[in-house]
Amino acid sequence: MRIVFIGVSHWHTPFYLEPALKLPDTQVVGVSDPELTRAQPAAAQAGCRAWADYRDMCADTRPEFAFVLGRHCDMAEAARFLITSRIPFAIEKPAGINTAEVSDIAARAAEAFLFAAVPFVFRRSPMHHAITDISSGDPVHYAAFKFIGGLTDRYREARCEWMLQRATAGGGALLNLGVHFLDFCRVLIPQHPLVLAGATISNLNTDCGVEDHAAVLLRAGAATCLVETGYLLPAATAVFDLHYSIRTERHYFIVRDAETLEVVDRARQRQLVHVPTVNVPLYPAFVADTLRRVSRGDPPVAGLNDMAVAMQLVEAAYRASIPTSAAL
Repeated sequence: MRIVFIGVSHWHTPFYLEPALKLPDTQVVGVSDPELTRAQPAAAQAGCRAWADYRDMCADTRPEFAFVLGRHCDMAEAARFLITSRIPFAIEKPAGINTAEVSDIAARAAEAFLFAAVPFVFRRSPMHHAITDISSGDPVHYAAFKFIGGLTDRYREARCEWMLQRATAGGGALLNLGVHFLDFCRVLIPQHPLVLAGATISNLNTDCGVEDHAAVLLRAGAATCLVETGYLLPAATAVFDLHYSIRTERHYFIVRDAETLEVVDRARQRQLVHVPTVNVPLYPAFVADTLRRVSRGDPPVAGLNDMAVAMQLVEAAYRASIPTSAAL
């Protein structure tokens, strides 16, 4: 399969490019970025040419699949081009800067019957499989996810300063990190839609234009969900302060680190399941599964409609919250 990468200055590019280069019967035929010098290292790694304009790249290479990264404010335009060109793709979340953009490209892809995947990688993760197998279909009563990432300085260090401005990023920690868990709550409690019950956002620890902390309370039928995300931890990229809690009818699931799921049943019996609990290790499986699905004509695990639902919840939280800084 001939694949291309769009917007490779995005800091997640290695999550997709490195696994793709290891797959048999897959050839990376082009990479692009508006800053051509940012694309050239990825091109050297892949052994292909770099382009500044993804439209020229697609015309020259005639790809069979595209991975779309880049600035959030540029994602929807790239998706519209690929849909018109009938090139199936996977697009980094959030796929746009607002619900209107994401809903538009979702409708266009559906009308064109075009494969368009979103990397909600927790959906088919070993952690999700373990929870599902152990709970045996028991309903979820309560779910809480605390996921605090590194400081906003990491985006400056990665030369992705656009992540710190609402006009180019669309939002901060809630939009960038929180959507993973908003979607995962939907998967854990599929019987009921998620409804916003309250939210607070702030950027007390930064001078940028997006939130560095958000806490969102939701309801799904009688179940309660809490999602807390932030850019608060003085740590390297891919190091997180995290704590997950999920209560089902007969079990309580706890995550305190990046590789262990603790399970306690009603008899107070405790077991440990060793699985990745953060998103970073899950991308190789996503890349392989996505390319396998598109080659077989199967739908993606998560698509643009799922991203649009998560975006709606994010925007509802922004509207409902009382920001603690005038910058928001």
